Amino acid sequence: MKTGVLLINVGTPDSPELGDVRRYLSEFLNDPYVIDLPWLSRKILVNGVIIPFRAKNSSELYKRLWTENGSPLLINSINCAEKLQVELGEDYVVRAAMRYQNPSIKEALLLMKNEIDNLVVVPMYPQYAESSTRTSIEKTNGTFNRLGMSMPKRIVEAFYNDQGFLSSFASKINNAQPELFDHILFSFHGLPERHLTKLHNDGHSCLNCSCEREDVVNEDICYKAQCYKTVRSLVGITGMKEGDYSVGFQSRLDKKWLTPFSDVMISDMAKHGVRRLLVVSPAFVADCLETTVEIGFEYKELFKHHGGKDLVLVESLNDSEKWVKALAGLVKREFVK
Repeated sequence: MKTGVLLINVGTPDSPELGDVRRYLSEFLNDPYVIDLPWLSRKILVNGVIIPFRAKNSSELYKRLWTENGSPLLINSINCAEKLQVELGEDYVVRAAMRYQNPSIKEALLLMKNEIDNLVVVPMYPQYAESSTRTSIEKTNGTFNRLGMSMPKRIVEAFYNDQGFLSSFASKINNAQPELFDHILFSFHGLPERHLTKLHNDGHSCLNCSCEREDVVNEDICYKAQCYKTVRSLVGITGMKEGDYSVGFQSRLDKKWLTPFSDVMISDMAKHGVRRLLVVSPAFVADCLETTVEIGFEYKELFKHHGGKDLVLVESLNDSEKWVKALAGLVKREFVK
């Protein structure tokens, strides 16, 4: 018997065609951890407004992302799982799964169910958020129970402070030669402010949090605090100086999301003389729509439109050798806690 390792990422449509994108958006956006409205309000908003008006545009964006081998997120996830299998050896069974669409969590668990006597679950999100980490854990737990699996199960809830993860990303940053750029922007996926506020029993608001500057007591539950801690750690490893870098949040849907907004910052930087900008996104361990298209295409066009010369995106960890070794370390440490 062996140890199972389940690597979970958000997901991707089966193809960039409109029908597949609609199915993906429907499953994703109807998740109450993603859009935390009452059931009926969520159904009306998602199925009656968002999907009819956004599906076509999303399909076009996925067509820009797609390669001849398929979705980069899926390809990178599978390659990472295969390399991790080699790194861990024959005492482990490693599978990649998606929270939404395919390969499903159920499919991955069924493939390893009769081979393993314990399981390590790794949601592939460095910083904890209910709309990514928690929903993946809840889906896994429910599927695990419905399949009648009863072996011991361990879950890695966040790894923003893991030295292997940080070292892997720092290497990617250094390889991009940040000293050749006028400025570095760390861009994290945004969240509605209410997602963060409701996790704090004291009614803590991210509008008056000090986590931009220092460690805070509620860091273990605060996405924003974990993002800024990630940046402080990476800055320390790479030797960046105060003023060399900024932090922003991307993929916003309205004004009540975490600020400052990355797209606004990029426009302002270009207007004020930044000509070469390096963008790092340590919220993603595999390149996807938010990195390759949103930053690599859309933000680059925005930067040039306002006078910037060159915007370069630091490649994510994907299936790099250093990251695979770091993942192996994360898995093995679960058994010495």
